Amino acid sequence: MTTTNTLAQPWSPAQKVGFRFALLFFILFILCDPNGAVPLLSNYEGVYMAPVQKLVVWMGTHVFHLTKPITAFTNGSGDTTYNWIVLLLIFIKSVVGAAIWSLIDTKPKSYDRLYYWLLVVLRFYVGFTMLGYGGYKVIKLQFPAPGPARLLESYGDSSPMGLAWTFMGYSKAYNYFTGIAELTCGILLLFRRTTLFGAVIAFTVIANIVAINYCFDVPVKIVSSALLLMVIFILLKDLNRIIKFFFLNQTAEPAVLTPRRFQKRWKNISLTVTKYLLIAYTVFSIGGNVISNMKYGDDAKHPVLYGLFNTQTFIQGKDTLPPLTTDTTRWKRISINSFGSVRITTMNDSTRNYSFKADSVKKQIIIGSFKDTTRKYTFAYTLSKDSILNMTGKGPNGDMSATLKRFDEKKFLLMRRGFHLINESPFNK
Repeated sequence: MTTTNTLAQPWSPAQKVGFRFALLFFILFILCDPNGAVPLLSNYEGVYMAPVQKLVVWMGTHVFHLTKPITAFTNGSGDTTYNWIVLLLIFIKSVVGAAIWSLIDTKPKSYDRLYYWLLVVLRFYVGFTMLGYGGYKVIKLQFPAPGPARLLESYGDSSPMGLAWTFMGYSKAYNYFTGIAELTCGILLLFRRTTLFGAVIAFTVIANIVAINYCFDVPVKIVSSALLLMVIFILLKDLNRIIKFFFLNQTAEPAVLTPRRFQKRWKNISLTVTKYLLIAYTVFSIGGNVISNMKYGDDAKHPVLYGLFNTQTFIQGKDTLPPLTTDTTRWKRISINSFGSVRITTMNDSTRNYSFKADSVKKQIIIGSFKDTTRKYTFAYTLSKDSILNMTGKGPNGDMSATLKRFDEKKFLLMRRGFHLINESPFNK
């Protein structure tokens, strides 16, 4: 293989030690969290991470003396105790590995070849990740529009993450904007000649993601921070050129974009074919997932009885309950949401969430407890043309019947305000 020095001079000891640590840290992180960006690797992650899980559980009990054993592993949160301990293990292994490597490998003047290939790995990992993120934003799956329950929830009662999700979910155009930015930097990072431009865009995009995750307590802090570190590492290659161009008003020399080549032609052809097959496979895989999940986005068909219903009359047993604000039994309203859930709000404004399924043929509603799947409540229902919902059956507190009137959520100011190019005065309510 021919050599094209990324650094004109031999590397300093600090550069070599720092590179050894970075290579070990990034590779271990990618192995422990493929994030869907490494084709096929996610299929085997559970196999080779099983011993790590056992080690982390043991460390939680015997090293960190946690009051409760670690039972939450990889789930919707990427910042579990398990994830943080795995990150600590990666860091320790990288430090120890870099130290041992430095002691036994003192001859090389640089790691130019390894540096080149590490950049390739990071470019593809970040690039594929951004393609996935961007694709789901374009179909507005990550940040759905605020549903009936969310529209009724006050700012003070929402979580910081819920507030961020509502902010992002409100605007379809903003989702397109952020999604296209992520898709753009993802594509640019996959090719040598556009890497710098892609990394600059990726730095801006991912820095904003990191800021939202930390400032709104979104549990993807570890992965987003790692992505940002990877982009910074990619940009370090062109740091001198960036400083000259943006800060010193000096001419920046052209970047060295010569790819690594083998001496035998068939190897170079194989490498090129493998590269484009990898890109094609990943792009089609991500694209297939995005297309198959479009049915869950904002344009998805709402379930039967979707919407917000305010209670008009409520009968518990044989008693018609008046709308007293201290009543913890009488329903004030129900919010039937997407993805099979309903939120019941009682007169004292306490809420309870249940699973929800409506059969429009049998005219039947089944409400169930999320914690105890054996607890289910069945109601017969009718829905009139003027959106009056009648429910009769056995609820959590026994036999009951209720008459409810649908409320059009488009009447909420948030949903009807819309876009105004001209504003004679600020409308900030």
